[in-house]
Amino acid sequence: MASRKDTLVRRASRVRRQIKAVANGRPRLSVHRSSKNIYAQIIDDVAGKTIASASTLDTDLRSSLKTGADTAAATAVGKLLAERASKAGVKDVVFDRGAFIYHGRIKALAEAAREGGLNF
Repeated sequence: MASRKDTLVRRASRVRRQIKAVANGRPRLSVHRSSKNIYAQIIDDVAGKTIASASTLDTDLRSSLKTGADTAAATAVGKLLAERASKAGVKDVVFDRGAFIYHGRIKALAEAAREGGLNF
């Protein structure tokens, strides 16, 4: 029987394979959620570089948030990421939820990024 980590890695690779097939050259908005923080970055897979990133560990957000592990923190990270992406000239992205279900903090981050001006 496969371990939990193996299952998560397999699910994340399945999601990324499907996303890369429909990306059409658009950068990928990748999200990672831990028990204490949430991280997001926009990655250009063609060049292999990170265009913009934000997390609850950023000094701008860390002081203003009560905790990095709730939907309010995810919303703040989504808005900050959308702002940084617009400065970098990115409008259209493909959302990569990884092995995480589109619910709760992941959904809050995605909706905040959409409100900030990202299209996906």
